[in-house]
Amino acid sequence: MKKIITLFFLFLIQQAIYAQKEQYAFFMKTWNFLKYYHPDLASGKVDADSLFLANIEKVDEKSDANSIIKQLSGKLSNPISHSLVIDENKEALTVNQNFDWYKKNKMLTAEGKTILSTIFEHRYIGKVLKEKQYELSKKEQLPLPFRLLILAKIQGSIDYLYPHKYLMDKNFEVFFTDLVGQAISSPSRKDFEIILAKAISKMEDSHAFKFYDQLNYKNEILHRFYYAPFDYQVFNDHLLITHLIFPEICSNAQIMVGDRITEINGKSIKQIINEKRELLSVSNLENLLYHLSDYQRNMIWPDDVQQKDFKILHTQNNKAEHTKITFINPTDQQQTSVISAYLNEKISLKQQHKLVHNDIAYFKINDVFSLTDNIADDKFDSHMDTIFKEASSKKAIVFDMRGYPNWGGFVFHYIYKYFSPRENYFGKYYEPNLKNMGTYIPISYKVYGHYYPKIENKTVNPYKGKVFIIVNPETLSMSEWNTMNLQNIFPQAITIGQQTAGADGDTVEIQLPAGYSLVFTGNGIFYYDNTQTQKVGIRINELIKYTDDDIIQNRDLEFEHILKAIK
Repeated sequence: MKKIITLFFLFLIQQAIYAQKEQYAFFMKTWNFLKYYHPDLASGKVDADSLFLANIEKVDEKSDANSIIKQLSGKLSNPISHSLVIDENKEALTVNQNFDWYKKNKMLTAEGKTILSTIFEHRYIGKVLKEKQYELSKKEQLPLPFRLLILAKIQGSIDYLYPHKYLMDKNFEVFFTDLVGQAISSPSRKDFEIILAKAISKMEDSHAFKFYDQLNYKNEILHRFYYAPFDYQVFNDHLLITHLIFPEICSNAQIMVGDRITEINGKSIKQIINEKRELLSVSNLENLLYHLSDYQRNMIWPDDVQQKDFKILHTQNNKAEHTKITFINPTDQQQTSVISAYLNEKISLKQQHKLVHNDIAYFKINDVFSLTDNIADDKFDSHMDTIFKEASSKKAIVFDMRGYPNWGGFVFHYIYKYFSPRENYFGKYYEPNLKNMGTYIPISYKVYGHYYPKIENKTVNPYKGKVFIIVNPETLSMSEWNTMNLQNIFPQAITIGQQTAGADGDTVEIQLPAGYSLVFTGNGIFYYDNTQTQKVGIRINELIKYTDDDIIQNRDLEFEHILKAIK
Protein backbone atom coordinates (compact mmCIF):
# COMPACT_ATOMS: atom_id res chain seq x y z
CA MET A 1 0.00 0.00 0.00
CA LYS A 2 2.83 2.37 0.94
CA LYS A 3 4.51 1.68 -2.41
CA ILE A 4 1.28 2.47 -4.28
CA ILE A 5 0.88 5.78 -2.42
CA THR A 6 4.50 6.70 -3.18
CA LEU A 7 4.04 5.94 -6.87
CA PHE A 8 0.83 7.96 -6.88
CA PHE A 9 2.54 11.03 -5.44
CA LEU A 10 5.44 10.63 -7.87
CA PHE A 11 2.87 10.55 -10.67
CA LEU A 12 1.22 13.74 -9.40
CA ILE A 13 4.61 15.48 -9.18
CA GLN A 14 5.49 14.38 -12.69
CA GLN A 15 2.13 15.60 -14.00
CA ALA A 16 2.64 18.97 -12.31
CA ILE A 17 6.07 19.33 -13.93
CA TYR A 18 4.64 18.29 -17.32
CA ALA A 19 2.00 21.00 -16.96
CA GLN A 20 4.87 23.50 -16.79
CA LYS A 21 5.90 22.80 -20.38
CA GLU A 22 4.49 26.16 -21.53
CA GLN A 23 6.54 28.01 -18.91
CA TYR A 24 9.68 26.04 -19.79
CA ALA A 25 9.13 26.68 -23.51
CA PHE A 26 8.78 30.43 -22.94
CA PHE A 27 11.86 30.40 -20.71
CA MET A 28 13.86 28.74 -23.48
CA LYS A 29 12.55 31.15 -26.12
CA THR A 30 13.47 34.13 -23.96
CA TRP A 31 16.89 32.73 -23.07
CA ASN A 32 17.75 32.23 -26.74
CA PHE A 33 16.65 35.78 -27.52
CA LEU A 34 19.01 37.08 -24.84
CA LYS A 35 21.78 34.68 -25.87
CA TYR A 36 21.89 35.96 -29.44
CA TYR A 37 21.06 39.64 -28.86
CA HIS A 38 21.97 40.86 -25.37
CA PRO A 39 25.51 42.33 -25.39
CA ASP A 40 26.41 40.57 -22.12
CA LEU A 41 25.54 37.07 -23.35
CA ALA A 42 26.27 37.34 -27.07
CA SER A 43 29.75 38.73 -26.35
CA GLY A 44 30.55 36.07 -23.74
CA LYS A 45 30.87 38.57 -20.90
CA VAL A 46 28.20 36.56 -19.09
CA ASP A 47 28.05 32.81 -19.72
CA ALA A 48 24.69 32.01 -21.31
CA ASP A 49 24.66 28.36 -20.20
CA SER A 50 25.31 29.31 -16.59
CA LEU A 51 22.41 31.75 -16.71
CA PHE A 52 20.17 28.99 -18.06
CA LEU A 53 21.18 26.35 -15.52
CA ALA A 54 20.99 28.77 -12.59
CA ASN A 55 17.41 29.72 -13.39
CA ILE A 56 15.67 26.84 -15.14
CA GLU A 57 14.87 24.99 -11.92
CA LYS A 58 13.24 28.14 -10.52
CA VAL A 59 10.51 27.83 -13.13
CA ASP A 60 7.27 26.42 -11.70
CA GLU A 61 3.53 26.50 -12.28
CA LYS A 62 3.38 30.05 -10.83
CA SER A 63 5.91 31.43 -13.31
CA ASP A 64 4.51 33.72 -15.97
CA ALA A 65 6.04 35.41 -19.02
CA ASN A 66 6.79 38.64 -17.16
CA SER A 67 8.52 36.99 -14.22
CA ILE A 68 10.60 34.80 -16.57
CA ILE A 69 11.85 37.84 -18.51
CA LYS A 70 12.82 39.64 -15.30
CA GLN A 71 14.37 36.49 -13.90
CA LEU A 72 16.67 36.07 -16.90
CA SER A 73 17.47 39.71 -17.65
CA GLY A 74 17.39 41.18 -14.14
CA LYS A 75 21.11 40.90 -13.43
CA LEU A 76 22.32 41.76 -16.92
CA SER A 77 23.63 45.23 -17.80
CA ASN A 78 21.32 47.84 -19.30
CA PRO A 79 21.57 47.40 -23.09
CA ILE A 80 21.00 51.14 -23.60
CA SER A 81 24.67 51.61 -22.67
CA HIS A 82 25.41 50.03 -26.07
CA SER A 83 24.85 51.74 -29.42
CA LEU A 84 21.50 51.69 -31.14
CA VAL A 85 21.77 49.25 -34.05
CA ILE A 86 20.52 50.33 -37.46
CA ASP A 87 20.51 47.70 -40.20
CA GLU A 88 19.29 49.06 -43.52
CA ASN A 89 20.34 46.21 -45.81
CA LYS A 90 17.41 46.05 -48.22
CA GLU A 91 18.52 42.72 -49.68
CA ALA A 92 18.46 40.93 -46.34
CA LEU A 93 16.47 37.70 -46.06
CA THR A 94 14.25 38.46 -43.07
CA VAL A 95 11.42 35.96 -43.49
CA ASN A 96 12.59 33.87 -40.51
CA GLN A 97 12.55 36.69 -38.00
CA ASN A 98 9.25 36.77 -36.16
CA PHE A 99 8.87 38.22 -32.66
CA ASP A 100 5.12 37.70 -32.35
CA TRP A 101 5.86 35.26 -29.51
CA TYR A 102 6.41 38.26 -27.24
CA LYS A 103 5.06 41.29 -29.15
CA LYS A 104 1.59 39.75 -29.54
CA ASN A 105 1.65 37.86 -26.25
CA LYS A 106 -1.48 38.93 -24.34
CA MET A 107 -0.02 37.62 -21.08
CA LEU A 108 2.98 39.93 -21.36
CA THR A 109 2.86 43.45 -19.94
CA ALA A 110 4.11 46.54 -21.76
CA GLU A 111 7.11 46.52 -19.43
CA GLY A 112 8.09 43.00 -20.42
CA LYS A 113 7.74 43.77 -24.13
CA THR A 114 9.81 46.94 -23.71
CA ILE A 115 12.64 45.03 -22.02
CA LEU A 116 12.98 42.66 -24.96
CA SER A 117 12.47 45.33 -27.63
CA THR A 118 15.16 47.51 -26.04
CA ILE A 119 17.60 44.59 -26.01
CA PHE A 120 16.94 43.99 -29.71
CA GLU A 121 17.38 47.66 -30.61
CA HIS A 122 20.75 47.74 -28.80
CA ARG A 123 21.76 44.22 -29.74
CA TYR A 124 25.26 42.82 -30.00
CA ILE A 125 27.02 42.76 -33.37
CA GLY A 126 29.54 39.99 -33.94
CA LYS A 127 30.18 36.32 -34.51
CA VAL A 128 28.35 33.59 -32.62
CA LEU A 129 30.35 32.12 -29.74
CA LYS A 130 31.36 28.47 -29.58
CA GLU A 131 29.21 26.28 -27.40
CA LYS A 132 30.50 24.88 -24.11
CA GLN A 133 31.45 21.24 -23.74
CA TYR A 134 30.12 19.03 -20.94
CA GLU A 135 31.34 15.66 -19.71
CA LEU A 136 28.10 13.76 -19.21
CA SER A 137 27.10 10.12 -19.33
CA LYS A 138 26.43 8.62 -22.75
CA LYS A 139 23.92 6.03 -21.61
CA GLU A 140 22.26 7.20 -18.39
CA GLN A 141 19.34 9.60 -18.36
CA LEU A 142 20.46 13.23 -18.20
CA PRO A 143 19.33 15.55 -15.40
CA LEU A 144 16.29 17.61 -16.38
CA PRO A 145 18.19 20.95 -16.61
CA PHE A 146 20.55 19.46 -19.19
CA ARG A 147 17.74 17.84 -21.16
CA LEU A 148 16.08 21.23 -21.40
CA LEU A 149 19.39 22.96 -22.21
CA ILE A 150 19.95 20.63 -25.17
CA LEU A 151 16.45 21.31 -26.48
CA ALA A 152 16.92 25.04 -25.94
CA LYS A 153 20.11 25.01 -28.03
CA ILE A 154 18.31 23.15 -30.81
CA GLN A 155 15.52 25.72 -30.67
CA GLY A 156 18.06 28.57 -30.79
CA SER A 157 19.90 26.99 -33.71
CA ILE A 158 16.66 26.86 -35.69
CA ASP A 159 15.53 30.38 -34.75
CA TYR A 160 18.83 32.19 -35.28
CA LEU A 161 21.18 30.03 -37.37
CA TYR A 162 19.03 28.04 -39.80
CA PRO A 163 18.30 30.10 -42.94
CA HIS A 164 15.45 27.85 -44.07
CA LYS A 165 13.33 27.88 -40.94
CA TYR A 166 10.57 29.48 -43.02
CA LEU A 167 10.24 26.21 -44.98
CA MET A 168 9.55 24.19 -41.83
CA ASP A 169 6.12 23.13 -40.59
CA LYS A 170 4.22 26.25 -39.50
CA ASN A 171 3.13 24.41 -36.34
CA PHE A 172 6.70 23.70 -35.25
CA GLU A 173 6.43 25.91 -32.14
CA VAL A 174 3.45 23.89 -30.85
CA PHE A 175 5.22 20.65 -31.75
CA PHE A 176 8.38 21.79 -29.94
CA THR A 177 6.45 22.75 -26.81
CA ASP A 178 4.95 19.25 -26.75
CA LEU A 179 8.48 17.81 -27.07
CA VAL A 180 9.50 19.88 -24.06
CA GLY A 181 6.67 18.27 -22.11
CA GLN A 182 7.80 14.83 -23.26
CA ALA A 183 11.41 15.60 -22.31
CA ILE A 184 10.32 16.52 -18.80
CA SER A 185 8.66 13.16 -18.24
CA SER A 186 10.93 10.98 -20.42
CA PRO A 187 11.85 7.96 -18.27
CA SER A 188 15.13 7.01 -19.97
CA ARG A 189 17.98 8.26 -22.13
CA LYS A 190 16.61 6.26 -25.05
CA ASP A 191 13.24 8.02 -24.75
CA PHE A 192 14.97 11.39 -24.61
CA GLU A 193 17.02 10.57 -27.71
CA ILE A 194 13.80 9.77 -29.57
CA ILE A 195 12.64 13.29 -28.64
CA LEU A 196 15.92 14.74 -29.97
CA ALA A 197 15.55 12.82 -33.23
CA LYS A 198 12.00 14.11 -33.65
CA ALA A 199 13.10 17.70 -33.03
CA ILE A 200 15.90 17.52 -35.61
CA SER A 201 13.74 15.73 -38.18
CA LYS A 202 11.42 18.74 -38.28
CA MET A 203 14.26 20.80 -39.79
CA GLU A 204 13.75 18.72 -42.95
CA ASP A 205 17.35 19.33 -43.90
CA SER A 206 19.45 16.58 -45.49
CA HIS A 207 22.59 18.13 -43.99
CA ALA A 208 21.17 17.24 -40.56
CA PHE A 209 20.43 13.64 -41.56
CA LYS A 210 23.52 12.20 -39.86
CA PHE A 211 22.38 13.46 -36.46
CA TYR A 212 20.94 9.97 -35.95
CA ASP A 213 24.52 8.69 -35.75
CA GLN A 214 25.04 10.86 -32.64
CA LEU A 215 22.41 8.88 -30.77
CA ASN A 216 23.77 6.37 -28.28
CA TYR A 217 20.62 4.26 -28.71
CA LYS A 218 20.40 4.61 -32.49
CA ASN A 219 20.28 0.86 -33.10
CA GLU A 220 17.31 0.40 -30.78
CA ILE A 221 15.53 3.59 -31.92
CA LEU A 222 15.86 2.81 -35.63
CA HIS A 223 15.71 -1.00 -35.23
CA ARG A 224 19.08 -1.62 -36.86
CA PHE A 225 20.22 -4.72 -34.99
CA TYR A 226 19.34 -7.54 -37.42
CA TYR A 227 20.22 -7.57 -41.12
CA ALA A 228 18.16 -8.90 -44.01
CA PRO A 229 19.49 -11.98 -45.85
CA PHE A 230 18.85 -10.07 -49.08
CA ASP A 231 19.51 -6.62 -50.52
CA TYR A 232 16.68 -4.29 -51.46
CA GLN A 233 15.54 -0.98 -52.94
CA VAL A 234 12.90 1.06 -51.09
CA PHE A 235 10.05 2.54 -53.13
CA ASN A 236 7.06 4.56 -51.90
CA ASP A 237 4.94 1.50 -51.23
CA HIS A 238 7.21 -1.54 -51.37
CA LEU A 239 10.66 -3.02 -50.91
CA LEU A 240 12.06 -4.54 -54.06
CA ILE A 241 14.34 -7.53 -53.46
CA THR A 242 17.41 -6.95 -55.63
CA HIS A 243 19.92 -9.61 -54.54
CA LEU A 244 19.94 -12.77 -52.42
CA ILE A 245 22.91 -12.51 -50.05
CA PHE A 246 21.95 -15.79 -48.36
CA PRO A 247 20.15 -17.77 -51.10
CA GLU A 248 19.31 -20.76 -48.90
CA ILE A 249 17.57 -18.67 -46.23
CA CYS A 250 15.63 -16.82 -48.92
CA SER A 251 14.72 -20.02 -50.73
CA ASN A 252 13.31 -21.55 -47.54
CA ALA A 253 11.08 -18.48 -47.23
CA GLN A 254 10.19 -18.71 -50.96
CA ILE A 255 11.67 -15.26 -51.64
CA MET A 256 13.19 -14.44 -55.02
CA VAL A 257 14.86 -11.48 -56.70
CA GLY A 258 12.17 -9.18 -58.07
CA ASP A 259 9.63 -9.95 -55.35
CA ARG A 260 7.93 -7.00 -53.65
CA ILE A 261 7.54 -6.71 -49.88
CA THR A 262 4.45 -4.61 -49.13
CA GLU A 263 4.07 -5.26 -45.38
CA ILE A 264 6.46 -6.12 -42.54
CA ASN A 265 5.00 -7.56 -39.34
CA GLY A 266 1.61 -6.06 -40.15
CA LYS A 267 2.86 -2.59 -41.08
CA SER A 268 2.65 -1.28 -44.62
CA ILE A 269 5.82 0.07 -46.21
CA LYS A 270 4.18 3.51 -46.46
CA GLN A 271 3.50 3.46 -42.72
CA ILE A 272 7.09 2.45 -41.95
CA ILE A 273 8.48 5.19 -44.19
CA ASN A 274 6.33 7.79 -42.41
CA GLU A 275 7.56 6.54 -39.02
CA LYS A 276 11.19 6.83 -40.18
CA ARG A 277 10.57 10.34 -41.49
CA GLU A 278 9.61 11.39 -37.97
CA LEU A 279 13.09 10.40 -36.77
CA LEU A 280 15.36 11.37 -39.67
CA SER A 281 16.01 14.82 -41.09
CA VAL A 282 15.75 14.83 -44.88
CA SER A 283 14.92 17.64 -47.28
CA ASN A 284 12.62 15.54 -49.44
CA LEU A 285 11.13 12.08 -49.79
CA GLU A 286 13.53 11.01 -52.55
CA ASN A 287 16.47 11.56 -50.23
CA LEU A 288 14.79 9.56 -47.47
CA LEU A 289 14.13 6.61 -49.82
CA TYR A 290 17.75 6.75 -50.94
CA HIS A 291 18.99 6.45 -47.34
CA LEU A 292 16.46 3.79 -46.41
CA SER A 293 17.64 1.75 -49.40
CA ASP A 294 21.19 1.69 -48.04
CA TYR A 295 21.71 -1.89 -46.84
CA GLN A 296 24.65 -0.87 -44.66
CA ARG A 297 22.65 1.80 -42.80
CA ASN A 298 19.95 -0.84 -42.18
CA MET A 299 17.17 1.57 -41.16
CA ILE A 300 13.99 0.39 -42.89
CA TRP A 301 12.84 -2.21 -40.36
CA PRO A 302 9.92 -1.46 -37.99
CA ASP A 303 11.01 -3.53 -34.98
CA ASP A 304 13.76 -5.65 -33.43
CA VAL A 305 12.12 -9.03 -33.98
CA GLN A 306 14.62 -11.37 -35.64
CA GLN A 307 12.00 -13.41 -37.47
CA LYS A 308 9.80 -11.16 -39.57
CA ASP A 309 6.50 -11.77 -41.29
CA PHE A 310 6.38 -10.36 -44.82
CA LYS A 311 3.46 -9.81 -47.12
CA ILE A 312 5.02 -10.42 -50.50
CA LEU A 313 3.89 -9.95 -54.07
CA HIS A 314 5.78 -12.57 -56.09
CA THR A 315 7.20 -11.41 -59.39
CA GLN A 316 6.71 -14.72 -61.20
CA ASN A 317 2.97 -15.16 -60.70
CA ASN A 318 1.92 -11.77 -59.30
CA LYS A 319 0.49 -13.66 -56.32
CA ALA A 320 0.43 -12.11 -52.83
CA GLU A 321 1.11 -14.23 -49.76
CA HIS A 322 2.68 -14.10 -46.30
CA THR A 323 6.02 -15.65 -45.47
CA LYS A 324 8.33 -15.69 -42.46
CA ILE A 325 12.06 -15.19 -42.71
CA THR A 326 14.84 -15.12 -40.11
CA PHE A 327 17.23 -12.17 -40.24
CA ILE A 328 20.99 -12.23 -39.73
CA ASN A 329 22.42 -11.69 -36.26
CA PRO A 330 25.58 -9.54 -36.61
CA THR A 331 27.20 -11.45 -33.74
CA ASP A 332 27.44 -14.44 -36.09
CA GLN A 333 30.92 -13.82 -37.52
CA GLN A 334 30.59 -16.31 -40.36
CA GLN A 335 27.39 -14.72 -41.67
CA THR A 336 28.78 -11.22 -41.10
CA SER A 337 31.81 -12.04 -43.26
CA VAL A 338 29.45 -13.03 -46.10
CA ILE A 339 27.69 -9.66 -45.79
CA SER A 340 31.01 -7.79 -45.72
CA ALA A 341 32.21 -9.56 -48.86
CA TYR A 342 28.96 -8.72 -50.63
CA LEU A 343 29.11 -5.04 -49.64
CA ASN A 344 32.76 -4.71 -50.67
CA GLU A 345 31.95 -6.13 -54.08
CA LYS A 346 28.94 -3.83 -54.40
CA ILE A 347 31.04 -0.75 -53.56
CA SER A 348 33.76 -1.84 -55.97
CA LEU A 349 31.30 -2.26 -58.83
CA LYS A 350 29.80 1.16 -58.13
CA GLN A 351 33.22 2.81 -58.19
CA GLN A 352 34.05 1.13 -61.50
CA HIS A 353 30.75 2.12 -63.09
CA LYS A 354 31.54 4.68 -65.80
CA LEU A 355 30.33 5.78 -69.20
CA VAL A 356 32.91 4.81 -71.83
CA HIS A 357 32.37 6.00 -75.40
CA ASN A 358 34.72 7.39 -78.04
CA ASP A 359 32.51 10.42 -78.68
CA ILE A 360 31.98 11.29 -75.00
CA ALA A 361 34.19 12.99 -72.41
CA TYR A 362 33.02 11.61 -69.07
CA PHE A 363 33.77 13.13 -65.66
CA LYS A 364 32.63 11.41 -62.46
CA ILE A 365 32.51 14.04 -59.69
CA ASN A 366 33.60 11.73 -56.85
CA ASP A 367 36.56 10.49 -58.87
CA VAL A 368 37.91 13.62 -60.60
CA PHE A 369 40.99 13.90 -58.38
CA SER A 370 42.34 10.79 -60.11
CA LEU A 371 42.88 13.04 -63.14
CA THR A 372 45.83 14.56 -61.26
CA ASP A 373 47.63 11.30 -60.39
CA ASN A 374 51.39 11.65 -60.67
CA ILE A 375 51.16 15.25 -61.95
CA ALA A 376 53.61 17.76 -60.47
CA ASP A 377 52.06 20.88 -58.93
CA ASP A 378 53.62 23.20 -61.52
CA LYS A 379 52.13 21.07 -64.33
CA PHE A 380 48.53 21.11 -63.04
CA ASP A 381 47.25 23.95 -65.23
CA SER A 382 48.71 22.68 -68.49
CA HIS A 383 47.64 19.11 -67.68
CA MET A 384 44.02 20.14 -67.06
CA ASP A 385 44.05 22.31 -70.21
CA THR A 386 45.10 19.25 -72.19
CA ILE A 387 42.27 17.18 -70.70
CA PHE A 388 39.67 19.83 -71.51
CA LYS A 389 41.04 20.44 -74.99
CA GLU A 390 40.57 16.75 -75.72
CA ALA A 391 37.09 16.84 -74.13
CA SER A 392 36.18 19.73 -76.43
CA SER A 393 36.84 17.54 -79.45
CA LYS A 394 34.09 15.12 -78.42
CA LYS A 395 30.42 15.18 -79.42
CA ALA A 396 29.36 15.41 -75.79
CA ILE A 397 30.68 16.10 -72.30
CA VAL A 398 29.03 14.30 -69.39
CA PHE A 399 29.30 15.42 -65.76
CA ASP A 400 28.14 12.61 -63.48
CA MET A 401 27.22 14.41 -60.22
CA ARG A 402 25.85 11.32 -58.47
CA GLY A 403 28.22 11.59 -55.52
CA TYR A 404 30.19 14.11 -53.47
CA PRO A 405 33.12 15.95 -55.13
CA ASN A 406 36.49 14.58 -54.08
CA TRP A 407 38.20 17.66 -55.48
CA GLY A 408 36.59 21.05 -54.92
CA GLY A 409 38.84 22.78 -57.44
CA PHE A 410 37.72 20.72 -60.40
CA VAL A 411 34.53 22.69 -61.21
CA PHE A 412 35.19 25.84 -59.21
CA HIS A 413 38.66 26.54 -60.62
CA TYR A 414 39.54 24.42 -63.64
CA ILE A 415 36.20 24.07 -65.45
CA TYR A 416 35.67 27.79 -64.88
CA LYS A 417 39.22 28.63 -66.01
CA TYR A 418 38.92 26.78 -69.32
CA PHE A 419 35.26 27.05 -70.36
CA SER A 420 33.53 29.88 -68.53
CA PRO A 421 33.04 33.54 -69.37
CA ARG A 422 34.88 35.80 -66.92
CA GLU A 423 31.78 36.62 -64.86
CA ASN A 424 29.98 33.52 -63.67
CA TYR A 425 27.05 34.53 -61.47
CA PHE A 426 25.16 31.27 -61.22
CA GLY A 427 23.26 31.74 -57.97
CA LYS A 428 22.67 33.74 -54.83
CA TYR A 429 24.48 32.91 -51.63
CA TYR A 430 23.20 34.27 -48.31
CA GLU A 431 25.29 34.29 -45.15
CA PRO A 432 24.29 35.14 -41.54
CA ASN A 433 23.78 38.85 -40.95
CA LEU A 434 25.99 39.63 -37.96
CA LYS A 435 24.13 42.92 -37.45
CA ASN A 436 20.89 41.05 -36.94
CA MET A 437 21.17 37.33 -36.14
CA GLY A 438 18.31 35.35 -37.61
CA THR A 439 18.46 37.27 -40.88
CA TYR A 440 20.76 36.66 -43.86
CA ILE A 441 22.50 38.87 -46.39
CA PRO A 442 23.72 38.07 -49.92
CA ILE A 443 27.45 37.85 -50.54
CA SER A 444 28.62 40.41 -53.06
CA TYR A 445 29.35 39.11 -56.54
CA LYS A 446 32.46 41.28 -56.46
CA VAL A 447 34.01 39.05 -53.81
CA TYR A 448 36.19 36.34 -55.33
CA GLY A 449 36.01 32.94 -53.73
CA HIS A 450 32.32 32.07 -53.83
CA TYR A 451 31.23 32.19 -57.46
CA TYR A 452 34.59 31.98 -59.23
CA PRO A 453 38.30 32.34 -58.46
CA LYS A 454 40.45 35.29 -59.45
CA ILE A 455 42.44 34.31 -62.55
CA GLU A 456 44.66 36.85 -64.29
CA ASN A 457 44.57 36.97 -68.11
CA LYS A 458 41.79 34.40 -68.26
CA THR A 459 40.92 33.00 -71.69
CA VAL A 460 37.63 31.41 -72.74
CA ASN A 461 37.23 28.19 -74.72
CA PRO A 462 33.49 27.90 -75.34
CA TYR A 463 32.19 24.40 -76.01
CA LYS A 464 29.43 24.06 -78.62
CA GLY A 465 28.73 20.34 -78.28
CA LYS A 466 26.14 18.55 -76.15
CA VAL A 467 26.51 18.67 -72.36
CA PHE A 468 24.73 16.34 -69.95
CA ILE A 469 24.65 16.62 -66.15
CA ILE A 470 23.48 13.54 -64.25
CA VAL A 471 21.99 14.00 -60.76
CA ASN A 472 20.17 11.95 -58.12
CA PRO A 473 19.65 12.01 -54.31
CA GLU A 474 23.40 11.50 -53.84
CA THR A 475 23.89 14.97 -55.36
CA LEU A 476 24.24 16.84 -52.08
CA SER A 477 25.61 20.21 -50.96
CA MET A 478 28.84 20.96 -52.85
CA SER A 479 27.70 18.60 -55.58
CA GLU A 480 24.49 20.63 -55.92
CA TRP A 481 26.47 23.91 -55.84
CA ASN A 482 28.81 22.58 -58.55
CA THR A 483 25.83 21.48 -60.63
CA MET A 484 24.39 25.00 -60.52
CA ASN A 485 27.82 26.24 -61.59
CA LEU A 486 27.98 23.82 -64.54
CA GLN A 487 24.43 24.68 -65.62
CA ASN A 488 25.49 28.31 -65.92
CA ILE A 489 28.84 27.69 -67.64
CA PHE A 490 27.14 25.44 -70.21
CA PRO A 491 23.75 27.00 -71.07
CA GLN A 492 23.04 24.13 -73.47
CA ALA A 493 23.43 21.54 -70.70
CA ILE A 494 20.64 19.02 -70.16
CA THR A 495 20.32 17.96 -66.51
CA ILE A 496 18.83 14.50 -66.14
CA GLY A 497 18.11 12.11 -63.28
CA GLN A 498 16.19 12.23 -60.01
CA GLN A 499 15.52 14.90 -57.40
CA THR A 500 18.70 15.93 -55.59
CA ALA A 501 19.24 16.04 -51.81
CA GLY A 502 17.94 19.62 -51.49
CA ALA A 503 20.57 20.80 -49.00
CA ASP A 504 22.98 23.26 -50.58
CA GLY A 505 25.43 25.66 -48.95
CA ASP A 506 28.00 25.51 -46.17
CA THR A 507 27.11 23.79 -42.91
CA VAL A 508 27.02 24.99 -39.33
CA GLU A 509 28.05 22.66 -36.50
CA ILE A 510 26.67 23.29 -33.02
CA GLN A 511 28.06 21.34 -30.08
CA LEU A 512 25.34 20.22 -27.68
CA PRO A 513 25.78 18.96 -24.11
CA ALA A 514 26.44 15.23 -23.59
CA GLY A 515 28.56 14.86 -26.71
CA TYR A 516 25.89 15.51 -29.34
CA SER A 517 26.74 17.54 -32.42
CA LEU A 518 24.17 19.15 -34.68
CA VAL A 519 25.22 19.86 -38.28
CA PHE A 520 22.81 21.65 -40.61
CA THR A 521 22.62 24.02 -43.58
CA GLY A 522 24.00 27.41 -42.57
CA ASN A 523 23.68 29.41 -45.78
CA GLY A 524 20.79 30.20 -48.08
CA ILE A 525 21.38 29.13 -51.67
CA PHE A 526 19.10 30.20 -54.53
CA TYR A 527 19.29 30.33 -58.28
CA TYR A 528 20.08 33.72 -59.79
CA ASP A 529 16.34 34.34 -60.33
CA ASN A 530 15.62 33.52 -56.63
CA THR A 531 14.34 30.01 -57.36
CA GLN A 532 14.50 27.87 -54.22
CA THR A 533 17.02 25.01 -54.00
CA GLN A 534 16.59 23.96 -50.35
CA LYS A 535 14.27 20.93 -50.18
CA VAL A 536 13.46 21.28 -53.92
CA GLY A 537 16.92 20.41 -55.19
CA ILE A 538 18.60 21.33 -58.46
CA ARG A 539 16.70 22.11 -61.64
CA ILE A 540 16.20 19.01 -63.77
CA ASN A 541 15.35 19.14 -67.45
CA GLU A 542 14.40 15.49 -67.79
CA LEU A 543 13.23 13.54 -64.76
CA ILE A 544 14.04 9.85 -65.05
CA LYS A 545 12.09 7.25 -63.08
CA TYR A 546 13.30 3.69 -62.54
CA THR A 547 10.94 0.73 -62.53
CA ASP A 548 11.46 -2.51 -60.62
CA ASP A 549 12.68 -4.19 -63.81
CA ASP A 550 15.19 -1.40 -64.44
CA ILE A 551 16.68 -1.94 -60.98
CA ILE A 552 16.81 -5.74 -61.33
CA GLN A 553 18.53 -5.46 -64.71
CA ASN A 554 21.10 -3.01 -63.30
CA ARG A 555 20.25 -0.52 -66.02
CA ASP A 556 21.62 3.02 -66.00
CA LEU A 557 18.80 4.89 -67.71
CA GLU A 558 20.78 8.13 -67.68
CA PHE A 559 23.63 6.53 -69.61
CA GLU A 560 21.15 4.99 -72.04
CA HIS A 561 19.47 8.37 -72.54
CA ILE A 562 22.79 10.05 -73.32
CA LEU A 563 23.94 7.35 -75.74
CA LYS A 564 20.66 7.62 -77.61
CA ALA A 565 20.91 11.41 -77.74
CA ILE A 566 24.35 11.50 -79.41
CA LYS A 567 23.55 9.01 -82.20
